[in-house]
Formats: sequence, structure tokens, C-alpha cells
Amino acid sequence: MALIEIKFPKSIAKALNLPVSDVRRQQLKVLKKLLRKARFTEFGQHYLFDEILLSRHPGKKFQQIVPTCNYSKIYKDWWHKTLEGKPDVCWPGVIKYFALSSGTSEASSKYIPVTKDLIRSNTLTSIRQLLSLSKYEDVPRRAIGKGWLMLGGSTQLQKGPTYYAGDLSGIQQKKIPFWFQGLGLYKPGKKIAREKDWSRKLEEIVNNAPNWDIGFIVGVPAWLQLCMEKIIEKYQLKNIHEIWPNLSFYVHGGVAMEPYKKGFEKLLGKPITYIETYLASEGFLAYQNRQDTNGMHLAINNNIFFEFVPFDDNNFDSEGNMVETPEVFMLHEIEENKDYSILISTNAGAWRYAIGDTVRLINKEKSEIIITGRTKHFLSLVGEHLSVDNMNKAIETASEELNISIPEFTVAGEPYGNFFAHHWYIATNDVVNNETLRSRIDQKLRDINDDYEVERNHALKDVLVTVLPEHTFMDFMKSKGKEGGQHKFPRVLKGKMLEEWKAFLSYELVS
Repeated sequence: MALIEIKFPKSIAKALNLPVSDVRRQQLKVLKKLLRKARFTEFGQHYLFDEILLSRHPGKKFQQIVPTCNYSKIYKDWWHKTLEGKPDVCWPGVIKYFALSSGTSEASSKYIPVTKDLIRSNTLTSIRQLLSLSKYEDVPRRAIGKGWLMLGGSTQLQKGPTYYAGDLSGIQQKKIPFWFQGLGLYKPGKKIAREKDWSRKLEEIVNNAPNWDIGFIVGVPAWLQLCMEKIIEKYQLKNIHEIWPNLSFYVHGGVAMEPYKKGFEKLLGKPITYIETYLASEGFLAYQNRQDTNGMHLAINNNIFFEFVPFDDNNFDSEGNMVETPEVFMLHEIEENKDYSILISTNAGAWRYAIGDTVRLINKEKSEIIITGRTKHFLSLVGEHLSVDNMNKAIETASEELNISIPEFTVAGEPYGNFFAHHWYIATNDVVNNETLRSRIDQKLRDINDDYEVERNHALKDVLVTVLPEHTFMDFMKSKGKEGGQHKFPRVLKGKMLEEWKAFLSYELVS
């Protein structure tokens, strides 16, 4: 089935044909559209959206009047009312869906508003990404019309007094467009997607695998890898392509793919195309739309207004908390190859909202970014400023040089005498010398991070490595009730999560 044979409803087709203009103009158009829609809400009245719309410089006026916020602040001041069923708080109407998100470190779940407008915007961005595949070279076109296996959260949502709550992937799958379902592309299908028990869902997918002709797989790398391993084991296959010969694309996001690629390649019979997406609980922010880039194109004309805060000591404290009045820039104002914390305003009632990610603009002309980490997932015990991006590169290098698969890892800072050390916990089922692995990681970080190099000669006295079986990481996630779906293992462990991890490892050793 060729890509051009897929026909969309007229409303969607019209939305896809937006005129192309400069980034600043597109983003201001988005901002004004959001402000007009929300002007009569409590939030819009409180923060004078009408006045902002009448301003000659609405972008700057918006930044002057509306404060930046994180989840705790906006929930305490506004979103808790929407959870109680109150209409027209931050976005018109009653919020009927909430995405449950605990990120990778928070103890309690966050309730992120999900509106019909947001779901429609996410769908439009998905379609744009699908259409961009027509520009890819040397990829099998026949795969585009094959099945899409989406390994997400359950579509059987929790029922609240006036709302439903669950993983965004579950909400989004529940609202999959009728034309997509009608084409028979969506797998595992509604019945299996409703299953809440991850083990049972996985078993159903494995049992049904021979009945499907899969061209795309979508989901978090660790859980998809486990799924494919179980299929290969059950049907005694050499690789996944023996059962799904048309599998050609993997749409992934949320975590860097590099640490998982070696493990994935062992399960494949032929190369596949990896397509990165940036789909957060708060919206579909960016996607890879061309073959020869590592970056993702920001969805700059689809109901998300982007702002950027330099991720430095002037705007964030040592724990990664943003200061009350940070320095903020619009997309057209930021520089390439510099880390920023990202703020978004959306058609779900998020306003100047810090989602906790750090990004880097790598192509200003094409508005392409890479995700470099989380504002709270970095290590800087003594000024080494070690980012998740640095960690991923070190693991990728060690994995390639030692020819081992490292699907998961995490790092913690520890006291070391009167100084400090980094403790790496690394998952691999391959045989590896701990000292060799430690040395490769340490050297790579010295090569790519000048601050790390300086501190390794001063206060950061050692690097410790503990190698663990791959199942240990998944068993810990299971013990936390974070099995399957969108759940990801944190790359940096701090505070309570670190204590629970150490206690879990101690229990594992005893038992």
C-alpha cells in the first residue's frame, strides 16, 4: 500500500497545508491563537490575555505578564480545580482526560490535562511525521501500509469523579482516528490495548504475533526489546524478521536510542530505520522528519508556543530548580549548540510550563533540536556538569569498543573520603571486565566534557562501576509499579529513589 493512498478527513488535510513563513511569525501566530481561545478562562482573565493580544509585541508582553511555572506551581494554583471538574480554568471547557506522569523520579503521580484540542494536535503532528517518510531514500515503501505495533499503556483508564486518567499513550491509543483503525493498521487492537496487566498484555501480543504483518513498531526501547525477545524465543526464530518480514521502522522517543541499538540489532534480520519523536505527556513537541539528521524538527505551527531558558548557574540552582524569574528566549532568539530548559504553552492549558527537559538547537534554519537530558537528571557534585547526553555518549562508545550490549544504566553521586565519586550501575548480560568498562567510560567523559576532566583531577576522585544482569533493572521498575508502557529507568539517581535502589540491590543479593 503506497503512502499516497492514505486519505485524511478534509479538516485534517486543510490543517496540514499551513503556509510556510519565518519561525518568529509562525510562533507568534500560534501564541495569539492560544491566547484568543483561552482569553475568557480564569487564567486568561487573571493574566490579561486581552491586553497581551492588543499589544504591538505580544510575545514580550506575554513574558512580562505571565510567570513561568513548573508542575507543582501550576497544579497548586490552577490545575487542581480542573481535576475537581471545574470548567474554563486554564482552557475552555471541562477537562475529561488527564495523563498520569511521574517522570522517572517523582514519587507521586502528576495529573497532566489532556484536551480534545491537544489530542487532535498530536494526531496532526503524527500525520506530518508519517508524510515525511515519503522523502526518505532506500526504505521499503510497502512497509508504510503495514501494521503499526504500538506498545503503550493500557487504554482502560482510571475513572475519577469527572474525568479519566492514565498513560498518555493509552489515552492517545483510545482516541486513534477512525480512518487509521479502519485501515487495519493499528496493533495490538482495542481488546489487547485495554489490558492493564503488563505480563498478560505481553503474552497476548506474543500469541498474536504470527497473525500480524508489522511494518512499524512504536514504544519505549527496553519494553519493545523484551517483547521481541519473547516472540523469538516462543517461535524459535533466528530473528524478528522471520515472523515480520516487512518490519522496517522503529518510532521511538523518551530516552536516547544509542544504548539500546546493539541489543536491538541482535534481534533483527536486516537493518531498520529509526525515527525519533518527542512526545511528552504535555504534547507532541518534535519529530525527526528527514533521514540525514540526528535532530528533531520542532512542531512550531501546531498549537505549541516554545520558550527557552539557558541551562546554567544563573537560571538553575544546584538541584536543577529554575529560579523565580529566569532569563527566557523565544525560538528565533536562541543559539545553536547551547543547552536550554524548554517551556511550553499549549492548547491543554499549560502556560509557560517547564516540562523538565533540556534541549540543544543543532540546526537553526530547520528548527531541529536534540534532547540532552533533564534539569534534575544531571550530576554536578563539584562542578563537573555531567549531562545525560554525556552519559549516553560514554555508554555508546564503551558498548561499541567492547562489543557488548548495555540496554540500561544509571549513575549516582557518592561521598568518597573527603571528596566524591560517581557510581555507575550498568546492565549487561555479556561478559565484561569491570575495570576495562570503568576506564572506557571515564576516558570518554574526559574527552567530551572539559569540566569533568578538570574535576577528575581534583574533587571527583573516582569512578565506580557495578555490572548487573539486565533483568535487575526491569525487576526494580516492576517493584515500583512502573512496568511496561511509557515507563523509563532514570539515568541519574538521587534522594529517595537512590535509597530505594540500594535497598532493592541489597535485598536481591540476600535472596
